[in-house]
Amino acid sequence: MDEQHWFALKVFYNKVFDAEEILVGRGLETFIPVSLRMLKGDEFFRVKRRLAMPDSKRCDGKYKVEGPFIYERKTIVASLLFFRGTLQDALQVKADFERSMMFSLKGDLLQAMLYMTVDRKAPAVIPDGQMKMFRMVCDSGAEGLEFFSDESIVNFKQGDRVRVTQEGPLQGVEGYIRRIKKDRRLLVAIEGFVAVATTFISPKYLEKVQSPA
Repeated sequence: MDEQHWFALKVFYNKVFDAEEILVGRGLETFIPVSLRMLKGDEFFRVKRRLAMPDSKRCDGKYKVEGPFIYERKTIVASLLFFRGTLQDALQVKADFERSMMFSLKGDLLQAMLYMTVDRKAPAVIPDGQMKMFRMVCDSGAEGLEFFSDESIVNFKQGDRVRVTQEGPLQGVEGYIRRIKKDRRLLVAIEGFVAVATTFISPKYLEKVQSPA
């Protein structure tokens, strides 16, 4: 069995959820950094009726249903979609987009770019450890998260690599202490793509860990 890795796509024209739907249909695991907004009142019932319609699959992945609740998914990092598959899967996705063979359920042409290595010879592989920590922060529901492009990370002074020990949504997350806007914050990065910074965490809830090789 071929080894699986995480890869990233830059999806154009606000079609991230459409691209997600296509990749999921191919049996690929996907991840999009999103925030969830609970729907209430008339908006809840309007969306509930919409999702019950025969063509509900045409809702662009915009909504998430959990029991009796419906949430609207909003992208946090514009245009960015991660997917997990083999190297051959990634090359096939790249080829299909380049040949304009990706279409949404509405028949719209999807355009995206697969992130490649610096020499452009192979798809850029995202280390599992970096992806795991990034997802833990994104899915934590913690307040005050701030996202940065990879290019802007170099502007922040880097400190120790630490792990969060405080009980709560961020417990177990590892990252680097960075001084951002005059405050010491925990920054978790997928190198070459994106980073997320938490709000201030007291040093008493942080323990130093060895940086990955």
